[in-house]
Amino acid sequence: MTSLLERLSAERQRRFVGRHFELKLFLRAIASPQLPFHILHVFGPGGVGKTSILNQFTQICKQLNIACYYVEARNLEPVPESFLSALRSLAGLNELDSPLQFLAAQQQRNVVFIDTYENIAPLDEWLREEFLPQLSDNTLIVLAGRNPPSSSWHSDPGWQALINTLSIRNLNPEESQTYLSKRDIPLAQHRAILDFTHGHPLALSLVADMFAQTQEISFQPESAPDIVKVLLQRFIKEVPTSTHRMALQACAVVRITTEALLTQMLGLPEVHDLFEWLRELSFIESGQLGLFPHDLAREVLIADLRWRNTDFYAQLHHQARNYYSKRLGQIQEKEKHQVLFDYIFLHRDNPAIRPCFTWGEHSSLLRDSLQESDKNTLLAMVRQYEGEESAKIAAHWLGRQPQNVVVLRSQQQIAGFAMMVALHEASSDDLKVDSAALACLCYLQAHAPLRPQEGATIFRFWMASDTYQTVSPTQSLIFINFVQYFQNTPGLAYTFLPCAEADAWTPMLSYFDLMRLPEVDFEVGGRHYGVYGHDWRVVSPTAWRELLAKREVAADAEVEVSTSVSQPMLVLSREDFVEGVQNALRNFTRADTLQNNPLMRSRIVYEQLVPDTAGESTSSKIRDRMTTLQTLLKQAAESLQSSPRDEKLYRAVYRTYLNPAPTQEQAAELLDLPFSTYRRHLKAGMIRIADILWQREIS
Repeated sequence: MTSLLERLSAERQRRFVGRHFELKLFLRAIASPQLPFHILHVFGPGGVGKTSILNQFTQICKQLNIACYYVEARNLEPVPESFLSALRSLAGLNELDSPLQFLAAQQQRNVVFIDTYENIAPLDEWLREEFLPQLSDNTLIVLAGRNPPSSSWHSDPGWQALINTLSIRNLNPEESQTYLSKRDIPLAQHRAILDFTHGHPLALSLVADMFAQTQEISFQPESAPDIVKVLLQRFIKEVPTSTHRMALQACAVVRITTEALLTQMLGLPEVHDLFEWLRELSFIESGQLGLFPHDLAREVLIADLRWRNTDFYAQLHHQARNYYSKRLGQIQEKEKHQVLFDYIFLHRDNPAIRPCFTWGEHSSLLRDSLQESDKNTLLAMVRQYEGEESAKIAAHWLGRQPQNVVVLRSQQQIAGFAMMVALHEASSDDLKVDSAALACLCYLQAHAPLRPQEGATIFRFWMASDTYQTVSPTQSLIFINFVQYFQNTPGLAYTFLPCAEADAWTPMLSYFDLMRLPEVDFEVGGRHYGVYGHDWRVVSPTAWRELLAKREVAADAEVEVSTSVSQPMLVLSREDFVEGVQNALRNFTRADTLQNNPLMRSRIVYEQLVPDTAGESTSSKIRDRMTTLQTLLKQAAESLQSSPRDEKLYRAVYRTYLNPAPTQEQAAELLDLPFSTYRRHLKAGMIRIADILWQREIS
């Protein structure tokens, strides 16, 4: 009859997937005439499958008839006596027998496995200095724990030559899908499960168990708090204090954690010890720019935080956003794309954004300007993905606007590029060459005419050398550069973004408030391109940032512009704007008339408004806009006092509108001016105020 142990072993074998490299490494080692190393240190975060790998190692030993002893350190006290007692029992020795002498006398190949090694970490020095050196050179010691070997193993030249470290990570996507198929998980559910688990074996197992109990479900991390709880327990055995927990949650929210960022997010004067504690955790890695958690650890921490304390989740986002905003004002232009990527990372939890970026470190990609030697490579790239006709258009713009090309390099090789064509600088000859530029300008003339000193841009060509416009590290950095471009380009009124596969980008671009413009779509060389656009005069950069801040912490992308900017801004011509200023001055003290002034929906008013207060009434918001408009008019008028030539204009405006006399005749008398001179000063003053505000409106 088959024993239960045999059935358990068979089921473990059936469900085991992947780990080909690890198994081959172990098999080669124990099959060698002389062991290539005597310590194999296997390490990785909780639940990553270290015990499963050790179980496979023991199966290999049994198949090769090699003696092995499996010590589960979870059950031991961290003292030599406890360890020796366990080893004595496993070897079947008597109470008075020495397990050390037994192992030292072994002439045949044998393996000692020590699992959950971190539980007996205080024994590390004793094992290294006293126990292990006395073993037979036919003995292989396999240590498995959460943490890599202590520095003492590598600082000793002898052990340095005899130890091999094996970092265990998640299963790759193919292995993960194989596991889910073995567990009979519906194929339609695989994508959502992989997005959450990132191939973490314990997470895959827990989700599969959930499906085994309830088949008719659609997996969402938020709907499985028990899974999140188990995974948290495996990642975090014990958090010393609530402050340490907050530091861990902050680390999960942001892409890269530094001491400076942690200080801002937690509002603490000193975070060095917290940072060092994070650094020592098995599921936290150190990169060139700071610390970051393994993917699943991040998912689990965020899912738990959003379920447990959504207010603190939003607060961490707010603090991080403030830090990045401040940093953007302090650093050089070439460094800004890195901070902008950190900024965009705050949106990673939203399902509209997550699939559209790669979120790891992009340290090998560098942003650069166009070099003359780059042109042939860029044109070959366009020719490969978009055809000869597009390559001719690209060559034209490379000659006309080379300063508007960004090249991304990786190890001195061109990884991709983006070309931003300034439409307002395009000549009639340019428009004959490029039908896309012509379509965009025709749209502007029909729907959103540019005003003096305003510009429009089409992100005409953008692609990675190996993946074209599909999601990749290069594409992610190209999008970051688009954000950097429209944040830093003065007078930019409109941006257009053409895409080869327009529908695929709809969720993300809608989230970022880019509107699909089918009437601007164009064809080149038989290829169709869909176009998205954004009018920065209608939803200004300030309103756009406010909108994204709200979407950033939302459960989905269905968050609209706040009520303070829910009415789109009016894009006024200069004539309409000047008329609006004059009417606003004439009705400066008349709220019933002023509230209907078109300037109430102008950019200069919206950009002075503070974000909405929860529960604020519509009438209160209207009063806020009126107060803002009055303040702007008053400030513009008072600025005239700085010029002796304009001061007389200010006095006329002041006595007529800001602090009015009963009649204009009396205002002229108070100013001791002939009425005709007073009228001339008043008219000139109104024009000067309109000019000042107009420059602010279009700047």
